[in-house]
Amino acid sequence: MIGILCSRVRVEEKALFQALRARALAFERLDEATLQLPIGNTRPPFDLVLDRSIHHGRSLYALTLLNRAGIPTVNSAETARICGDKILTSSALEAAGLPIPKTVVTFTREAALAAIEAIGYPVVLKPMVGSWGRLLARINDRDAAEAVLEHKEVLGSYQHGIFYVQEYVDKPQRDIRALVIGDRTVGAIYRRSDHWITNTARAGEPAPCPVTSELDRLCLTAASAVGGGFLAIDLLESPDGLLVNEVNYTPEFHGFVAATGIDVAGQVAEYVQQLVAQEAVA
Repeated sequence: MIGILCSRVRVEEKALFQALRARALAFERLDEATLQLPIGNTRPPFDLVLDRSIHHGRSLYALTLLNRAGIPTVNSAETARICGDKILTSSALEAAGLPIPKTVVTFTREAALAAIEAIGYPVVLKPMVGSWGRLLARINDRDAAEAVLEHKEVLGSYQHGIFYVQEYVDKPQRDIRALVIGDRTVGAIYRRSDHWITNTARAGEPAPCPVTSELDRLCLTAASAVGGGFLAIDLLESPDGLLVNEVNYTPEFHGFVAATGIDVAGQVAEYVQQLVAQEAVA
């Protein structure tokens, strides 16, 4: 039995349910609203759990408890821990030798302002935890930097008191999102927008992107750096070449499918089927 951890059933989850049914793979939706995960010797009745939650905290704790109970998950709790935190992601990517945007982490407003001025305007200030392009700030001058840093500092959450400062990469009104499933880069898209934030969740338009040998190498190295599985790798085209920017561990893919025609849900279902078979043999 395969468990599907869901916050809500979106286009992607419906496609995954259909793909699992087509392969005669028994599954059960694990609704976060009613899910109970006892801590102890109880092993949930699943061969594998596929995480499709949109809540990082819920994912992290659920995957941690499932993994400790001996249940394999896609993706693992360790992958969720790294990918759900931009600081940990950047650190893992850099440690793997990948090119990333210039990034500085500070713990006070004063240090953040000094880092911003050292990098040079414009810069991008990101929350350490977040998705869909939310709470990103492009800072063009010192006045804006002082205002945004002060606002973040008084928000209350400790996460907003940790400042993740990144150089602004002058990309050609698009970025690249590639999907990795296991040991394969299954495809890539451009996400185009007149706005500097190009996420499809923020009206970025998807278009096919060729998977070059360089793109494939960067994506597979990035996936390995964070623990592997079913991942979206986001890259930026800088004047000096491709930069690996972020890794998403519960990617949406309806725009990707529309642009490429690739059956992502089917490939994820086959990947899950392979993992279950490997666990049965082990």
